[in-house]
Amino acid sequence: MGFKIGKGSSILLGCRFNTSGLFIIKENSTINQFCHLDNRGGIEIGSNVSISPKVSLITADHDLNSKDFIGRSAAIIIEDYVFVGYGAIVLKNCDLKIGSVLGAASLLAHSTESYGIYMGVPAKLIKYRTKDFDYTCNYKRLFN
Repeated sequence: MGFKIGKGSSILLGCRFNTSGLFIIKENSTINQFCHLDNRGGIEIGSNVSISPKVSLITADHDLNSKDFIGRSAAIIIEDYVFVGYGAIVLKNCDLKIGSVLGAASLLAHSTESYGIYMGVPAKLIKYRTKDFDYTCNYKRLFN
């Protein structure tokens, strides 16, 4: 597939990608089951990132005001120590800054602030997270 996968990282069963290449995941990060990774615009995931099951990272859409409904794409960048909750959706051109959190079933249409906790549809900043991290996300699941 032409992906770059760092040591200790895992992509669990049932995940779908839209194209080969255009995908980087650094060290000790986990993408849980049944995620949709639309990597046509490029996806870069940092170290110690945890992406919960059924998350969608969508890097492409259509210009609704274009007379020919032209397709557009842009990258999603997820920095180190980010947590994305179950069933969340991240749209193109969003950067999830270091240590930020996106709550379950939230829709992110803009970039986050470092260590910010975002929830809702659309996702809004709720509060900030601690900055003192000492963990990895290189866990394995039974029957993954």
